[in-house]
Amino acid sequence: MNLTRPAKPAADDLRDRFQAVRAHSLALAAPLSAEDQCIQSMPDASPTKWHLAHTTWFFETVLLQPHAEGYRVFDVAFAYLFNSYYEALGPRHPRPHRGLLTRPSLDQVHAYRRHVDEGVHALLLRSEGAPNWDAIVAIIELGLNHEQQHQELILTDILHALSCNPLLPAYRAVPVPALRLASVAPAMRWLSRPGGTIEVGHADGGFCFDNETPRHAALLQPYAIADRLVNCGEYAQFIADGGYQRPELWLSDGWAAVQAQGWRHPAYWLAADDPRLAHPGTTAGWQVFGLQGVRPMEPEAPVSQLSFYEAAAYAEWAGARLPTEFEWEAAHDAPGISQMSGHVWQWTRSSYDPYPGFRPLSGVAAEYNGKFMVGQLVLRGGSVATPEGHSRPSYRNFFPPAARWQFSGLRLAKDLR
Repeated sequence: MNLTRPAKPAADDLRDRFQAVRAHSLALAAPLSAEDQCIQSMPDASPTKWHLAHTTWFFETVLLQPHAEGYRVFDVAFAYLFNSYYEALGPRHPRPHRGLLTRPSLDQVHAYRRHVDEGVHALLLRSEGAPNWDAIVAIIELGLNHEQQHQELILTDILHALSCNPLLPAYRAVPVPALRLASVAPAMRWLSRPGGTIEVGHADGGFCFDNETPRHAALLQPYAIADRLVNCGEYAQFIADGGYQRPELWLSDGWAAVQAQGWRHPAYWLAADDPRLAHPGTTAGWQVFGLQGVRPMEPEAPVSQLSFYEAAAYAEWAGARLPTEFEWEAAHDAPGISQMSGHVWQWTRSSYDPYPGFRPLSGVAAEYNGKFMVGQLVLRGGSVATPEGHSRPSYRNFFPPAARWQFSGLRLAKDLR
């Protein structure tokens, strides 16, 4: 995380940003019932209510308790209930059991948010210019970006939960104004890119997470990258060609996952004879479950809800490969390239490793990213669920290769010889 900004924000500006981000979390939860907000559909997902409480716990624990003199915690039990993975901050409720937290109630979680928000506002009113002002600003910046990550998780996690409901209810029946709709894609073109040494990673100025640093040199061979994302119509051709029945296309672990999980299509695609459809067998073609409920598959929309294994298998079938994260970053502003952000996260062929010279931050924030740098793959870009302005060219998202409940898709690359 880069804690250096071109100019330190005034307390009023920071308070406005804090209020806007916190309000957006509540707006995302507003279409959901109290029952919706308590459910946990798998260990990798969390209830909406937990997300609302955990992001509040972060500000209370990391900001207010160390820096707000006289601050009184809302409830001492919340330190155990809403810690995520910070070992230095003590024991915590097991992640797979977050859906059992019927109490505290949603109303109590909202009261918790109001209590902490008031504490942050009071701290900002009296702290500008104080010796610890820079530390306060840095923590709030981290906390706001942390909450934006959880805003995306609110949507991805509830979508998975609703997909497990046989009624397949919509999160909202109409498009959510805050979400950017996928654009219609033209025919795919290949953009040639030169090899050589490039600089990758976050440049000076503005916020970034620590895993985006330090900026360093990377050597690329000449390559070509697709000007747009792979779309649903193209992925349907892969399915029709027996893509999920051809082991020669798959990495060994991916083929094992296909067999064990029974994968035959992206996570939220529904065949016409799926019994969960209102009238199974009466609609021709694929249906796709999303935030707006069940809709006919749009052939030109970017394919989504793919694991890394599926993305890699499709690339093999297409006679191509996935780009490395450094190829992706180098091509971010290439003439003619499109759909680099705001549609789906894009799997890369890069393992989630530390950059040369990486050092985690000191204190509690040391546990934010570094300890997860094993067994995961990097995704780049940003999705329809990513808050506006949250992503950037150097942003490194990461998930294990079998994860497919995120808005994740792919862009193709190939070698130039």
